Amino acid sequence: MSEKRIILEMGTGNDLYGQDYTKAARRAVQDALHHSSITLFSKLGIDHSEMRVMVTIAVQDPDKVDCDLVAADLPRGRAEVRAVKGGLNVTDAESDAVHVVATAAIEAWLPDQAGNYRLNT
Repeated sequence: MSEKRIILEMGTGNDLYGQDYTKAARRAVQDALHHSSITLFSKLGIDHSEMRVMVTIAVQDPDKVDCDLVAADLPRGRAEVRAVKGGLNVTDAESDAVHVVATAAIEAWLPDQAGNYRLNT
């Protein structure tokens, strides 16, 4: 069955002192989630389990992101998380500390609902 993307949200997160890419990624996902309120499911009688959630995390060192841990933070749907090169590392010149900045894009997909509903006029 074909799918339609119903949501696209973006967020940013950081870890300023621990150089923890997963922590920054989880914060970016939480930031994106807090921009959304999805009333679609209750209004149309669609079960949340029908939603596929695709998360893309961008950080300077993608191999340091625990994608399974990030996926566990998602409250609804079937999650797929991938980490890619991006984001930002900011180095403090005085202490050489690296501040990790992550960005997240969350896409939610549902089976195509075309033909299932009709507008009453």
